[in-house]
This record gives sequence, C-alpha cells and structure tokens, in this order.
Amino acid sequence: MSPRQTRSRTKATKAVNGSLADIERLTLSNPTIDPPVDDHGISKLPTALTRAITGLRAMHHKLLLRKQTWLQQYSLDIPAQFTKHAAALDATLVFAQEEAGTAVCIAPNGMLLTCSHCVAENIDERNRPEHCWLLFRSGVAVKATCVAWDDRRDLALLQVVAAHRKSEDTELSHFPFVAVSLIAPALNSRLVCVGHPGSEDLEASQPGIKTNYDVLHVSAGRFRGCAEDQDPQDNSEIGALMHDCWTYWGHSGAPLLDVKTGKLIGLHSSWDDETGMRRGVPLEAILAFLEENKEHVAVHN
Repeated sequence: MSPRQTRSRTKATKAVNGSLADIERLTLSNPTIDPPVDDHGISKLPTALTRAITGLRAMHHKLLLRKQTWLQQYSLDIPAQFTKHAAALDATLVFAQEEAGTAVCIAPNGMLLTCSHCVAENIDERNRPEHCWLLFRSGVAVKATCVAWDDRRDLALLQVVAAHRKSEDTELSHFPFVAVSLIAPALNSRLVCVGHPGSEDLEASQPGIKTNYDVLHVSAGRFRGCAEDQDPQDNSEIGALMHDCWTYWGHSGAPLLDVKTGKLIGLHSSWDDETGMRRGVPLEAILAFLEENKEHVAVHN
C-alpha cells in the first residue's frame, strides 16, 4: 500500500515571505491584518495582481494567473443530482502557485479547511511564517495564513487575510462557504467531490507529461464507510474514510459533499493503490479538530 500517492505532489509551494452547530458562522477572534478594511478585517488586494503583491517567483506567479483565467472562463460539469446544491461548489479553492492542492471555505469570514500535508509536510515547515495563495472557483485570489495544523488528523485551518477584488467597486462582504455536517453520512450515501487534479501525469514513463485535466473537476460516487481497523482520528498514513469518487494527484483537501444535504462530510486525502479505493479524512476527525481549535474562532453574529 502506498497511502501517500496523492500527497507528495499536492503540497503547495507557499508565497515568499462557539459551538459546532454554528460552524458556518465562525470567524477569527483576533485577526492580524494590516490594514483592516472590511467587517472581517480582511485587506483588499488591487485589481491587478503583480509579483510585487504576491511575492511569488515568476513561474509561480504566472501559474496563479493561468489558473485564475481558467476559472473565470470555464464552468463546471455538475452532476444532475447535485444541481440544487450547486452553490456549495463555489466554496472550493485551489492552491494557486503550485500544480495542485485543494481547500474548502467553511465560514463566510474566509476560514478554509484543507489537509495538513497540503500546507506543510512536517512541523519544521509548519513553523515557517509564510502565506498561501489560493483561488476560489470564481477566480477570486486570496492570501491566507495557517492558524491550526494537525498532522495526525491531516487537517489544517487557513484564514484569509487578503482578497482580490474583481473591480475597484467590489465590496467583499463575505466569502462563499459550505456548512459542515454534524451527522455522519449513512453507508453508500451519494457524494460529490470537487478538486484540483494535478497537471503532470505521474504514471507516465517519463517526467513532465501533462494530463490536460481541468483546473477543477467534479466527480460523483458513494461513501464506503471507514476502515474498521483504523482510528478515525488518525489519518497520518492514509485517510480512514473510504469513497469511490474519481480523484487524482492534487485532490488532497477536496471537499466531499453529501448529495442529499450539500454539506461537508469529509475531505479527500489519499488512496489505497492496492484496492483503488479513495481515502479521506472523516467527519469525526473534522468536528473534533474544529472543537479543539475553537480558540481561533468565535461565533459571528
């Protein structure tokens, strides 16, 4: 078994330098922004994103702009059974300056949930004071900082600290977000996964072959339960949740959404290359992680 098949390629190269029932209304207690310009303390980036603003190397900055252009020009193929919850897909983000990696917004103030290995592979990387650049499905670029990181659960929380405006007149009142379910899905519940498949074909005989996959891809499948011999709170080697939505390298951090409710029930994280079963971080781990890190958040009224 190679549980981290999707992991080594999904880590983003970073920029240079209440209650669970109300989870959808969480916001940071003490955001640190310079200067605060809106109700959530999030600074607004100018319309034209330059390298001076992003601090990225030329290659990564160009990649950000290419992904942004794709997201602004193309729509997603949404499964018919999920059309009534299609707005939930707007809460998905891709890591902007690397080939792959996915996240999801879980609160209107710009709190993002992803896999810990998408942010840092180890504690030394985690302790570096760097930011991530991500893009919402709409193409809106955001700068985020990591406020919580748990490599055992394979979860991380990122807080948006700056956001790109579509125009000088745009007011960013809140971000699109998806509610976190408080109820675990039933076995074989229908799911939708939306993630960012990597652009390099890692199964090719030589490196550098492109996949030509879309920047964002929606797939449908079912919840196949959790591994019986695994602690759902320990996803450090392979995710305890099992599902069969299509994924590729780069889907790590992709939201798994319940077709019936449109709510988040897990994150894709990895796969079992012996069985082909996709694996992910289960809802139990997500709820426990958010509860343990509630000092970073407060109910937004």
